[in-house]
Amino acid sequence: MSDDQVQQPLEQLIANRRNKLDGLVELGIEVYPPRFRVQESVSGLRKRFGETPAEELEQQEHRVRLAGRLRAIRGHGKAAFADLSDGASKIQLHLKKDRLGDEAWKVFKLLDLGDFVGVEGPLFRTRTGELTVAVERLTVLAKALRPMPEKFHGLTDREARARQRYLDLLANPDSREEFATRSAIISGIRRFLEAHGFMEVETPMMQPIPGGATARPFTTHHNALDLDLFLRIAPELYLKRLIVGGFERVFELNRNFRNEGISTRHNPEFTMLELYWAYADYELLMELTEEMITEIALGTVGSLEISWGEQTIHLDRPWRRMSLREAILEHSDLGPEDLADRSSMAAAAKRLGVERIEERSDGKLLAELFEVTAEQRLIDPTFITDFPRDISPLAKSRADDPDVVERFELFMGGIELANAYTELNDPLEQRRRLEEQAATTGGTVDEDFLLALEHGMPPTGGEGIGIDRLVMLLTGRTSIRDVILFPLLRPRDGE
Repeated sequence: MSDDQVQQPLEQLIANRRNKLDGLVELGIEVYPPRFRVQESVSGLRKRFGETPAEELEQQEHRVRLAGRLRAIRGHGKAAFADLSDGASKIQLHLKKDRLGDEAWKVFKLLDLGDFVGVEGPLFRTRTGELTVAVERLTVLAKALRPMPEKFHGLTDREARARQRYLDLLANPDSREEFATRSAIISGIRRFLEAHGFMEVETPMMQPIPGGATARPFTTHHNALDLDLFLRIAPELYLKRLIVGGFERVFELNRNFRNEGISTRHNPEFTMLELYWAYADYELLMELTEEMITEIALGTVGSLEISWGEQTIHLDRPWRRMSLREAILEHSDLGPEDLADRSSMAAAAKRLGVERIEERSDGKLLAELFEVTAEQRLIDPTFITDFPRDISPLAKSRADDPDVVERFELFMGGIELANAYTELNDPLEQRRRLEEQAATTGGTVDEDFLLALEHGMPPTGGEGIGIDRLVMLLTGRTSIRDVILFPLLRPRDGE
């Protein structure tokens, strides 16, 4: 029996393991060897032999060479059973003193749960039908000096799980599955876009001007050039340069950084998909987005019905489309007269508890009314369209209403998931809008981007999708911390 199967203080468990480490060294064992060649993984072995009858295993003597972490040890005098895990699957080991030999048996008796070992031997089935390795050779690969997490605190606290994700993955199979699903979602997105003719590219993470979105950037400094730089808020303006350069369908799936608050939906470092499609518009992007997300959902979670708290998100196509104003009116007691002009919107906003009304432009005020009335109620996927121009400086205006742009935001589960628009490709109008934005916010106009635009950019549709939020929605997780392996957290006292 492993020492940590007995209730002892953590300090004593660690001391016991260190004593066993010393014991292994005294036996001449290289406790942390540089390599161990495996023939296949535990998961692969179970997949290959999981249904093989006992008689066939006995007749053909399938020999294996495996490695993994010990997750259980059950001793019975001169024989023992143990479970060997590769993280995803486990297989039973059968160890006997007379099969291993005296020296190897001494080594085995110094092992604990969490230790890594390599084993060799034939497969067989026990009388209960359990697929098992009859261990003939045992190799120590790494001694764990601390006990497995479930033995000292269970790691059920959400913040503790995020702080020590490696322990969370060991203790909580569901967590491991969620991050495997995240990987599958990202791989599926890449396959989908490549199948639709998009090329993956990489653009600068450090930028001389923080552009492409409105947010507070992280700043840094390049010593050799004596140049202040900014971690990118978004890759948008560089991706548009590639459209100017002749690439017609590009995407980037990478990190963005925003020096702002942390919440269940926000992390300062997050993963975004941005794609740009020459000769397309926001209407085509809506169709592409529907197709991509439904295909990804079916391929990763196997359903178009997603549990979201006490509600269900239905991904069946087509997805609903409605304007910003229509959404406000449908999900509130406000009437058209409350959205007629600045004064009526201000009065409605005041009744709804909106703060700093006088600081907001007309477009920002309308968007704030949407956020406090409709956003949380959009559970099934819904495209919200017809955004005001003054909050969309990079989007093309509608031909029938220059104060409204061809833009949508996609909402699911009450969360903004995507933002897209028909790109503004008129360099003169783009300069006017960026200069107006800079005068209002104190920002800087990206002259190099405008120079690129003056060389001509075709009609283009562009979109950004929050990958962390997409994973949240498809896995039914309500906090972004649960789907980022190592989210940013406030340091604990003493750290």
